Amino acid sequence: METAAAKTYNMAMALIGELTHEAQSTRKILERVPVEKFLYKPHDKSMTMGRLAVHVAEMIDWVSETCNKDGIDFATMDMTPYSPKSNDELLAYFDKNLNAAFESLKSTSDEAMMETWTMRSGEQVYMAESKIVTLRGMVFNHIWHHRGQLSVYLRLNDIPVPSIYGPSADEGQM
Repeated sequence: METAAAKTYNMAMALIGELTHEAQSTRKILERVPVEKFLYKPHDKSMTMGRLAVHVAEMIDWVSETCNKDGIDFATMDMTPYSPKSNDELLAYFDKNLNAAFESLKSTSDEAMMETWTMRSGEQVYMAESKIVTLRGMVFNHIWHHRGQLSVYLRLNDIPVPSIYGPSADEGQM
């Protein structure tokens, strides 16, 4: 017998569960990025700590972009990144994007999750996948990857690294 909860459970609900869990760890990492280290970078080819932190915060908005549109075209976009003046501004930006992501997921049906989403720059197509594949593979995994990089930046600056999937060397208890 199917329950009311089973009828309302869909792909988006699974993503909401994952995003809820991962956003807690992501916010803990972002909370520790000090404004005086925004220009730090471990290598000439690396992003600065501030740019990497903004990238993590802005990628949360890619959830909404994926749910609500058929794709993006970099050739038609303003690619100027957000430039917070403080950690509080960075966190507010992350929170705004996270709230929008949750709202977008809540209103996305399984049928919409199976629609094709395309990333391009003009005629150059980088990917064309279902929205669910885009969200899991390109959006979520990409965010968690850069969050991991950011945790290394913290370690290299002797900033305590929070627990993410278990205790860190700085936080023995979860």
